[in-house]
Amino acid sequence: MRRDVQKTLLLHGGVLVALVALQFVLPAYHHGNAARIMVLATYAMGYNLLFGYVGLLSLGHAIFFAAGLYGMGLAVSHLGMSAPLGLVIGVLAGGVVGALIGALALRTEGVAFMIVTLMFAQAGYLTILYFGGITRGDEGFVIQQVDRVFFGVDLSDPFIRYYAAFTVFCISFLSIFALLHSPFGKTLIAIRENQERAVMLGYNVMRFKLLAVIFSAALSALAGATYGLLFGYVGASFASVQYSIFPLLWVLLGGAGTALGPLVGVFFMFYLIDISSGMTTAYMLVAGGVLVGLTLFAPQGLMGEIRRRFWRWLP
Repeated sequence: MRRDVQKTLLLHGGVLVALVALQFVLPAYHHGNAARIMVLATYAMGYNLLFGYVGLLSLGHAIFFAAGLYGMGLAVSHLGMSAPLGLVIGVLAGGVVGALIGALALRTEGVAFMIVTLMFAQAGYLTILYFGGITRGDEGFVIQQVDRVFFGVDLSDPFIRYYAAFTVFCISFLSIFALLHSPFGKTLIAIRENQERAVMLGYNVMRFKLLAVIFSAALSALAGATYGLLFGYVGASFASVQYSIFPLLWVLLGGAGTALGPLVGVFFMFYLIDISSGMTTAYMLVAGGVLVGLTLFAPQGLMGEIRRRFWRWLP
């Protein structure tokens, strides 16, 4: 057991060190992609907390990402707040929206939960379009460079942007890792494995699920707020259905319930679409074929299959 813990720490520490080192060797194009991938992987980690470790299939996570994105964007661009305060407001907005939606959606289970979360996400998307005078609707709005200064540091600088994305990813990754190895995290996994037994043992399952939804929503909102600050754009497309489907695909591809699955899933899908789009205009057909093949031959995702076949100690 102790040896497995050492292997886990070595692997995950090595991944973080590799991400730092890539800053100095990647060309400009891939340098920007890597920053984007780390932010989206943070979003996927928020989704993985709910889906991979609690077993709740949500199709409405785009509303949490958008809550962070718009909470930060409107506070900074419309209310003149600083970037750090806007980031905090974005995360709080995601947490509040998560608490409200969770309190209602958790009254359902299974397919009903999935449909209810999808309905809430669509309501959020339509609300953004309805208040287009403020949100600018589909067109969105740009966050000016002067508003993207975080404690005197210009986040529009590529070098700074990369390390800002890495910092958010690293903090989120370590936080999730610590959470899942705490009694609270163990309880979430127990609920996923056998909810009836957890109830019989005296756990308030509803409370644990609600807290998991709030944590997942806040982490997704952090990713949304960070995305807006680093890349300077806020738009309704990030609240659309596809941004609820994306984290599900990322987690399934990387491996649900694995620590590195979200990062691997985002990286794989990002470059699968990027490379195939450079080869043919029917790139979605190519990407779809690869995804179907992976689903058939690696049903537990890339990291899930590695854990099943080779490294059973992989968290």
